[in-house]
Amino acid sequence: MALLSTSGISRRSAEKPWWVILGWIIAMVVAGASTATWLGDALTTDFESYADQDSVTGLHLLEERMQYPDPERETVVITSDSVTADDPAFRAVVDGVVADLRGQTEFIDPDSVISYYEFAESDDPAVASQAEGLVAEDGSAVIVPVTLVGSLDEVSDHSDDYLDVLDQHATDEIDVISVGSMSLNVAFNEISEQDLQRGEGIGIPIAFIILIVVFGAIVAAFVPIVLALVAIFVAIGLAAFIGNFRDLSFLVTNMITLIGLAVGIDYSLFVVERYREERRHGRSKLDAIEEAGGTASKAVLFSGLTVVIALLGLFIMPNSIFQSLGTGAILVVIVAVLAVMTLIPAIISLLGNKLDWPRRFKYDDAAVAAAYKKDAELIHKGFWGRVSRVVMTHPWPCVLLAGGLLVALSIPYFNMNKGFEGFATMPESDVKTAFMVLDEKFAAGRLSPFDIVVDAENTDDVNAAIETLKSSLTSEAGFASAGDTMWSPENDLAHFQVFSEADPNAEAAYDALAVLRSDLVPAAFDGVDARVYVTGDTAFNQDFFDLTDQRTPWVFAFVLGFSFILLMIAFRSIVIPLKAIVMNLLSVGAAYGLLVLVFQEGHGAGFFGFTQTPTIEAWLPLMLFCVLFGLSMDYQVFLISRIREQFDLTGNNTHAVATGLQLTAKLITGAAAIMVVVFSGFAAGQLSSLQQMGFGLAVAIAIDATIVRSILVPAAMRLLGNWNWYLPSWLNWLPDLRIEGTPRPEHDETGHVLAPGD
Repeated sequence: MALLSTSGISRRSAEKPWWVILGWIIAMVVAGASTATWLGDALTTDFESYADQDSVTGLHLLEERMQYPDPERETVVITSDSVTADDPAFRAVVDGVVADLRGQTEFIDPDSVISYYEFAESDDPAVASQAEGLVAEDGSAVIVPVTLVGSLDEVSDHSDDYLDVLDQHATDEIDVISVGSMSLNVAFNEISEQDLQRGEGIGIPIAFIILIVVFGAIVAAFVPIVLALVAIFVAIGLAAFIGNFRDLSFLVTNMITLIGLAVGIDYSLFVVERYREERRHGRSKLDAIEEAGGTASKAVLFSGLTVVIALLGLFIMPNSIFQSLGTGAILVVIVAVLAVMTLIPAIISLLGNKLDWPRRFKYDDAAVAAAYKKDAELIHKGFWGRVSRVVMTHPWPCVLLAGGLLVALSIPYFNMNKGFEGFATMPESDVKTAFMVLDEKFAAGRLSPFDIVVDAENTDDVNAAIETLKSSLTSEAGFASAGDTMWSPENDLAHFQVFSEADPNAEAAYDALAVLRSDLVPAAFDGVDARVYVTGDTAFNQDFFDLTDQRTPWVFAFVLGFSFILLMIAFRSIVIPLKAIVMNLLSVGAAYGLLVLVFQEGHGAGFFGFTQTPTIEAWLPLMLFCVLFGLSMDYQVFLISRIREQFDLTGNNTHAVATGLQLTAKLITGAAAIMVVVFSGFAAGQLSSLQQMGFGLAVAIAIDATIVRSILVPAAMRLLGNWNWYLPSWLNWLPDLRIEGTPRPEHDETGHVLAPGD
């Protein structure tokens, strides 16, 4: 059984280092092959819901009875500041674009490519009248609707061919640009890749500098970076393999890199420093590795389990965004934990004393005595010593001030507006320009119409109700027009489209949806035997918001409940997990409040270079809760394990809290600084959604490592005294796992062991 313990695994890995490293090299080769083979097909910008809601049911009915594939659409925008649609040069560009697009039959439905000039010159008055919707009132722009053939991922493979056609016909005076599902997909993928590279470029170098400061050694600083990169590489390979069975959001690679850098560096930082501490206090290399495995690595294992449990809460949400992000984060955390328990001991074993380069330490008796003397001199001295003294002597003011500040920062959360990133918040690009022209001179709602699905027999009553509904769609209510009604081959399902005047993500579009669902549809179909579903992108989004609100309490209950159980087992206390939950909720609430202040209300957005948005990404609060709750527990486990180690040794709660704080404060602060830097690197990206995610994670970790972990937690533990370790007698059957392992006896400044209580 010893070999199956974290200490046993660490020692065996240190005794056979080359075999362990070979195993990880093989894992990386396999992961690389998986990434190269499957990753491109595994990622998508499609949003898929697995819930039984109106928008989902309506789409499924269209697919089942009408073989309606909900095709991807593009709108080509041909615009100029100097010539108009009456100019022959303008017409030549439009005719060329239409002809070439109709020739791309591999991925374009040629009948869907509509020419303004062909419609305008038609002898059919009904057709000619439709031409007015294809040209701007001032004649400065013409649009060409295009329907693509195949899924988003399939048509995206032809995006270069499509964009080449547009570029070939653009002139110095006339712009030819496009907006739609495919062009948006291309733009998002390019921007997210740029943001990923920027985040790595900022995070890794600064993290390396912080590690040098914390370790005081260059070689030791490389070890956490290596582990993080290995964890990211392997996790992406695993994600690519999983993508064979279900599509993953394109954001999954960003999530893997983000979380991989954070936890990979943090976990290895704690283990490497614990090994160096044990070496300074007289243990041999292998014994020090084993002791670090039995303490820091065990804490990493429990921290990783807590993070995974928190992230599993995302799977309660039945949609692809949450489950993709959860999948990526869980994969990289699991790989990082496995690497910490095996790869780190192997690397340390091979490096030996070179780990401290360029410094050289001696580990003889004199050096050990000197280390104990230094410990004795520094105990409760220095910056963190002064902090611990203040917290221990003034616990009530610390609790009230720190807790009050976090509560105050949380208040703006109650004004949070949730939504999705729209075209207006995108970085400057051809796609955004095309949308702005479409929004200004046409109806942006044509990008994503409402699909009205009527589940009923083709009868006069039903058709009359459909016409009544169409006649009620006024511009005052936010509607532009309605399309023709189509019936299924069995005449048991009707479908038509309603075009809004607003951006599908705009508040006006959601208001129009609410009017459709709650007023116009019930009024038109009153007394008619029919079920009516409103689907489309705006409807999907609104149903997503509603589902998130419904499932959030379940996610909170799952994460908080299982985290409580895990921490109760780890520390054999019911007070420690209860306090941890309260503290983490405070830090998450403060992060929510700051997100609203900066992004939604704009305070400091310009200073940080962020994009002010009218909404916070709808998926972000719940995702932040799960990720932050898991990551915050890292510091909780490391701090409390050292406090418990001291309490077991001395039986003095105040001394244990103060000493545990001082022993871990430097490492926790350094680890948090690394996380903040990594997350800030991603916040410096162009996509507002990634800016919000990076900022939210960064401020929450900063708050957690300073206000919560360094002030609020120790102050509360000082007030609770021995009640911190209270476990009801009827729970004594719980296993005594002892994350903190066997405590090392305290010594005086000459290196002699002190008796308990001295």
